[in-house]
Amino acid sequence: MPIKRQLANKFSMSKSKKSKGILNSCKAKKGLQNEISRDEKVNVSMEENIGGGDAVSSETHELRISTQGSLEPEGKMAGDDDDLFSETDDENLGEDSVTRSGDSLQNHLCHKLSPAEIDALLERKWKYTWKIPSLNMSNCYWRGTGKCFMEGHNFDSFEGIKSKLFQHFLETSKASGSSELNQSTRSFLSICNNYYDIMHPNKKPFYLKGVEEDSSVMDAYLLHCLNHILKSKDLVAKNEKKLARNEILLEENYNVGDTHLDRGFTRPKVLILLPLAGIARRTVLRLIKLTPLKHRANVENLEHFYKEFGSGQTEDKEGSEDAEILKSKKTTKPSDFEALLGGDNDNDHFLMGIKFTNRDLKLFADFYTSDLIVASPLGLITKIGEAETDKGKDVDYLSSIEILIIDHADVMLMQNWSHVVTVVEHLNRLPSNQHGTDIMRIRPWFLDEHARFYRQSIILSSHMHPELNAMFNRLCVNYQGKVKLECTYKGVLPKISSEVRQIYERFNTASIAEADDARLTYFCEKVFPTINDSSQGGVMIFASSYFEYVRLRNYLKSQAASFCLFGEYIQRDDISHVRGQFFRGERKIMLYTERAHFYYRYKIRGVKNLVIYSLPERKEFYPEILNFLEESNTMNCRVLFSRLDNFRLERIVGSGAAKRMINSDNSVFVFA
Repeated sequence: MPIKRQLANKFSMSKSKKSKGILNSCKAKKGLQNEISRDEKVNVSMEENIGGGDAVSSETHELRISTQGSLEPEGKMAGDDDDLFSETDDENLGEDSVTRSGDSLQNHLCHKLSPAEIDALLERKWKYTWKIPSLNMSNCYWRGTGKCFMEGHNFDSFEGIKSKLFQHFLETSKASGSSELNQSTRSFLSICNNYYDIMHPNKKPFYLKGVEEDSSVMDAYLLHCLNHILKSKDLVAKNEKKLARNEILLEENYNVGDTHLDRGFTRPKVLILLPLAGIARRTVLRLIKLTPLKHRANVENLEHFYKEFGSGQTEDKEGSEDAEILKSKKTTKPSDFEALLGGDNDNDHFLMGIKFTNRDLKLFADFYTSDLIVASPLGLITKIGEAETDKGKDVDYLSSIEILIIDHADVMLMQNWSHVVTVVEHLNRLPSNQHGTDIMRIRPWFLDEHARFYRQSIILSSHMHPELNAMFNRLCVNYQGKVKLECTYKGVLPKISSEVRQIYERFNTASIAEADDARLTYFCEKVFPTINDSSQGGVMIFASSYFEYVRLRNYLKSQAASFCLFGEYIQRDDISHVRGQFFRGERKIMLYTERAHFYYRYKIRGVKNLVIYSLPERKEFYPEILNFLEESNTMNCRVLFSRLDNFRLERIVGSGAAKRMINSDNSVFVFA
């Protein structure tokens, strides 16, 4: 029986057993390749098979085996029409060879994991063996696992980056006024290009007047993503060219060999998770600008993009009676709030595929023909939920992600972090359908369900958080290793405008599991009696999390306390009423949350005493909350903390002071 028919029969599967059928097809593919290699000794090189004969038309002779047993033209995945680079593209297939030994992409993807290596990765016991100062941040240093690649590394060398891509970036930077690549971009691009998992918890957000730092890190990871996508496409085009010439291989035997394994189950290779449409708009526009001109001669659906993601401009209707009022309202919010959440920036539900071809860049491409996906956690969670309830839908486009970027993770912490965890858990799973992929060209570690060990994950945040650490340790299992940035802080106490007495009270807790109960117990026994016995009102209790907010609300209700609530789920119509009640003294206590401050940023009047039940995650909020206090001889601020709050504490009081407060035998500390 002809080899092609054997394959067609071997890969047939029923629709009722999709995932199992895919797995069986994968196993059959591996077994068949071994069988052909052993029995027929098929060589895949053109020179040995056809002796340098004439090239054969790919349309006539190049075939793909589908799982349904049919044969179809090879060279295009489902939906591909014009995305393979031309065979005459010398830069793609020559100058920037994707198979040279020094290429970091191929070195990373072609590594074969041993069973012992896999067992070690599954143990998730990461040992950070080296530490080196950060080039552009004097208060930070990089720590990593394995061998230190940064020691003695030449950051002026960008081996592995496509030359034309890098040259275009330099020209773009020069046009924008930057004469050379800054150190931040150099160092971070170099780390990215070594395919380590990266934790960067000191990214200066653009909305906090850190545009230069934020842009340099963003430019670095966008360059890395573009380089990964374009070089992967180069490899596919190169292999298509070779296979198209080898008529004997395609007609007599179907064994493409290891040298032609160049894809995953589906086409999307990069996923960029972003929290808000305004941030996504900024990122995508920069991605377009960094894409070489030959690959974006035409940007499709740009008008639709602005419609969905906003223009970035807020317009008042001229001549409107409310124009001046609206303008005055805008000025009451801090500038960072307007930059992040103002106007049309606050949409948190979006999902878009981006496709690169030899000439064009297409926004809103079908996910299965896209190279890169830009999404919010909520946007993907919606699709995951639909796939779980509707058997006709799936999220198989997440099955072959090779680079994951989670940018502005600190903002996602103000949303619903569990969505992010769920999305990452759904990456690199076995797909439920084939989606037109040539199984004979899939890399073996996809077939072995080891893709997560090859995925590079890059997490970027303005600060560290236990949830980020947990994800980095549990779900980021790249065999290449880990690199994370650790920093020391000066604190934000000098930014407090009023001379308020801040009393830090440390409570003891035996473990993380008991920390919440210990905090509430300390509040009930040490703090609330003082508030309850005092006749003075104007007491604000600030809680960082909604969980703490609910526990405090229930306790205050049980004590029949006079209080009002200002949480993140408050109705907008109720905000003025609650603020008025507190300001007029009709309610003695206001319970206020960090997320409420993040999403509304109102100035709360009438605050005479402040209780920080738990320190804010965002250090810039601490002076803002303390500046609510109305100056008086009796104003003060009590702050509760434990030894487990070290991350938050050091960002606010400084790393040196935090270390002393954590280790001291004393439990009360005063700042004035």
